[in-house]
Amino acid sequence: MTPLYWFLEILAVAAFVCEVWAFVDALRRPSKAFLAAGKQNKPLWLIILGVASVIGLYLGVLSGGFGAVGILPIAAFVASAIYLTDVRPKVREYRGSNGSSQGPYGPW
Repeated sequence: MTPLYWFLEILAVAAFVCEVWAFVDALRRPSKAFLAAGKQNKPLWLIILGVASVIGLYLGVLSGGFGAVGILPIAAFVASAIYLTDVRPKVREYRGSNGSSQGPYGPW
C-alpha cells in the first residue's frame, strides 16, 4: 500500500461521490425544468448519470484505486461534472407555474 495507491483511492471515492450527488440531484428535479432550461430531457440525464455512477463504483472505487486511471472512470466523472456545472444551475432556476405570481425573491 503505497502513497500513490491511497491518493488514487481518495480520488476515486471523491469522483464517485460527485457522480452519485449528480444522479440524486437529477432525480429530485422535475422533468419540466430540463425542458424549460433548454437542456437534454430528464430521462437521458438519468441514464447518463446512472451509468456514470455504476462505472465510478465498479471501476473506480471497487477496483482498488488504480482503475480510476482508465478512460471510463474519467469519462464518468466528466459527465457528472458537466451536469453539476452546466445543467444543475439552469435547472435550479425553474420555479414552475402554480398559478401565483413569482417575483425575484418568491411569490407576491
